[in-house]
Amino acid sequence: MASESWREAYHGLLVAVKERGFPEEFGKLIARNLGSEKMMRRMTGYLKAAKPRSMEETADEMLAILSDRDRWIEKKELERTNAKYNAYLDTRDDDGPEAAFDEDDDEESDPSPLARK
Repeated sequence: MASESWREAYHGLLVAVKERGFPEEFGKLIARNLGSEKMMRRMTGYLKAAKPRSMEETADEMLAILSDRDRWIEKKELERTNAKYNAYLDTRDDDGPEAAFDEDDDEESDPSPLARK
């Protein structure tokens, strides 16, 4: 069940689409693609401010809004991943795998055949 604010955003978008002279079905299609209340409100703002002359212009803006949302989602996912990685780095043991590559190791203690003379 949709919230009251979502319904208001949906209705506002349909009204804005009809005010531009576009079919109501076009507005429903836009709303279905945008999905969220925030995206519908952003599209409504665009329709009222830019006053696009064609359905193609309107569809292009809808795609731009969706692209922005996808970039934002990707950014947030990368931030979460980076935070987890940084937490891992902060909590790992100081004598971790990198210790095997310390330059201070004594050559005589290296058991590899290449180290022997």
